[in-house]
Amino acid sequence: MRNQATISKGIDWMMIWLYVILVTIGFICIFSVEHRSQENILQNITGLKKNYSRQLLFIGISIVVGSFIILTDSKFFTATANIGYVFGIILMLATFVIGKDINGSKSWIPLGFFNLQPVETCKIFTALALSKYLSRSETDFNKTRSQLIAAVFILIPVSFSLMQNETGLALVYFSFLIPLYREGLPPLYLIIGFSFAFLIVATILVEKNTLAIILTAIAVFMIYLTRKTIRRDKSVLLVIVGIWLLAVSVQRFAVPYIFKHVMHPYQVERIMNTFGVDYVPDDNSTAKKIEEQKDDINIKKLKKAKENYNVKQSKIAIGSGGFWGKGFLKGTQTQGDFVPEQHTDFIFTSVGENFGFWGSFLLVLIYLSFLLRIVFIAERQRSTFSRVYAYGVAAIIFFHVTVNICMTIGLAPVIGITLPLLSYGGSSLLTFTILIFILVRLDADRQMVLR
Repeated sequence: MRNQATISKGIDWMMIWLYVILVTIGFICIFSVEHRSQENILQNITGLKKNYSRQLLFIGISIVVGSFIILTDSKFFTATANIGYVFGIILMLATFVIGKDINGSKSWIPLGFFNLQPVETCKIFTALALSKYLSRSETDFNKTRSQLIAAVFILIPVSFSLMQNETGLALVYFSFLIPLYREGLPPLYLIIGFSFAFLIVATILVEKNTLAIILTAIAVFMIYLTRKTIRRDKSVLLVIVGIWLLAVSVQRFAVPYIFKHVMHPYQVERIMNTFGVDYVPDDNSTAKKIEEQKDDINIKKLKKAKENYNVKQSKIAIGSGGFWGKGFLKGTQTQGDFVPEQHTDFIFTSVGENFGFWGSFLLVLIYLSFLLRIVFIAERQRSTFSRVYAYGVAAIIFFHVTVNICMTIGLAPVIGITLPLLSYGGSSLLTFTILIFILVRLDADRQMVLR
């Protein structure tokens, strides 16, 4: 009894129960989209013939891994943080040699009964390494040098993710800006980032000459507002003109260059379709000839319909659930396999169709409770290491949940982001399990000051 009391001392059981609830909901959703009334459930589970049976195996493995983490000394995570980061980067590099190509992305390492995705698991190592660096007594995060070093920790896995055609997972790493902001990153960096994102959206939606005129008008207006300050300090005028030149350059040259030469055509198509804009690759001469044909409008409609098929089917499934839902195993869209990837990226459709608006709202409420609990845990830490790590976990989960749900209802591009603890996949489930249980272990030892 004494040993059990020692092990469970300080454990945040609310976090554990929220984790169990989400994993259970995930299994129910995967089961609901794959089970058919004529099938033998027991045979499918024992024979690992279905995704839900394999997910059950992954859940079992995750429980074992989570229990092992709970029994681990918290100092182990600080001691091995940098080694783990190097190991994670090596795993990502290994995919270029022994990686398995799945859906056009060579980012998987086959391990027999499941495929490991290093870009997914490297989020754990990045969170720990970043926490380790920021918790060092010699790290002064107010200095530009320290901020740049922290940025390098993030940008290295981002670069490899992009090289593996995993744009969605690469974007996840930018969620680490949240813990950096919590630790003192100047708000100016976030303002610049959001301004750049807004400028990209404006470039997509507004005709280029019109947008240039709007940007010029804004610059002139700012000069008028600060005219008294400019008389005293001419550098203010130079800053406004510099920002205007940069914005126009980004709009006229940088964004078109990125869309044409950096991003893949299918990625650009997804972004354009999200904002309701038709896209035809400039380097596709065949597409150009087709677009110039007599039935141009009809072909464009068919092309766009094909590109948006996933999202359209997803919205149909969610919308068909109404307020109360059709009931468990009664979803016609998900049971009929109309929604592609409905057990992974589009698992939210199962919730929407089976349990309706109330079920979807309840799931979002559970995720919100989960995130608020993590933030509460983060703020009660004595150790900078534990606090940074906790905010890193919260940021990753927040990004995944927000983008995935917006993706399934057509408010964000389809970029292959899973729904934490719900989507099918051993790599995803294990990653989030490890992230969460390391946090639980660190929180249990919150009276310690870890570095």
